[in-house]
Amino acid sequence: MEDEVDRLVAAWRRERPDLDVEPLEVLSRVSRLARHLDRARRLAFAEHGLEPWEFDVLTALRRAGSPYQLSPGQLLTQTLVTSGTMTNRIDRLAKKGLVERLPDPSDRRGVLVRLTEEGQERADQALAGLLDQERAILAELSRAQRGELAGLLRQLTAPFDNIPG
Repeated sequence: MEDEVDRLVAAWRRERPDLDVEPLEVLSRVSRLARHLDRARRLAFAEHGLEPWEFDVLTALRRAGSPYQLSPGQLLTQTLVTSGTMTNRIDRLAKKGLVERLPDPSDRRGVLVRLTEEGQERADQALAGLLDQERAILAELSRAQRGELAGLLRQLTAPFDNIPG
């Protein structure tokens, strides 16, 4: 089965035979797949009234386990956004009743962000919808192929995920 990347690579090989375009065979597919995944994620989240960034914050809190709370700094680490962006996101989620700010008992100047019951329900429902979308995308692969692909992609992403700072 031929895809758009095969046609793109063939054209570059024809036009620039002096270049090794082999990386395009993998990374252009990863890039295209990322765009399809982004669409699927947006659809799954929209069905539950969430934006992707809202899902990211809510599920970071949900993964923290009961009582489903983190400091803003911990949320920054998990969502890879700036402090100012996170403050704005927490404000917006609090206004919607999906999170609440609480005083941090271990730091008088600090706060904790806690998932509300409504936030937990929305995060859980959106996650279930997302998993349905992602299962459909992976349906063409066997369990063994999915495991192999996950391992190969881990090799590529791990160095980025383990950069200090």
